[in-house]
Amino acid sequence: MHLLDLLSPARVRTEVPVSGKKRLLEVLARVLADGAGGDSEAGIYDTLCSRERLGSTGLGHGVAIPHARSARAKVATGAFVRLAEAVDFGAPDGEPVDLVFALVVPEHFAQQHLLLLAGLAEMFGDAGFRDRLRKAPDPAALLALLADWQATHEPVG
Repeated sequence: MHLLDLLSPARVRTEVPVSGKKRLLEVLARVLADGAGGDSEAGIYDTLCSRERLGSTGLGHGVAIPHARSARAKVATGAFVRLAEAVDFGAPDGEPVDLVFALVVPEHFAQQHLLLLAGLAEMFGDAGFRDRLRKAPDPAALLALLADWQATHEPVG
């Protein structure tokens, strides 16, 4: 599975204004509900919040990967959001977050879920790539950057 298989142009957003982590999770739930195939916005929000209570999904370097498995989700769905201004997300390095890839997968996707997270961690571990994502002018440019990265890496999941 490719990371881009999880996205649609409608689930890639730039300059999203949020005031904090809770509002960010609300926005992500709304965006993800578009493709989660059976899970509602409220259900996605609840699963993301439940996962965050276990520990922050902030990676560091301004990146977070909120993710959850859901019994109601029929397909793996992702959303990529670049925030207008970074917000505190409880990342281990203490830096606020402005790049967010959210992921909701069906409950039975345990192995694929872990592989997807590993692929995202690898992608966001590249400082130059993060910089290019921050400078992309619009969602189409973000998708193009993600496609370019994917073209040089093995599928995950």
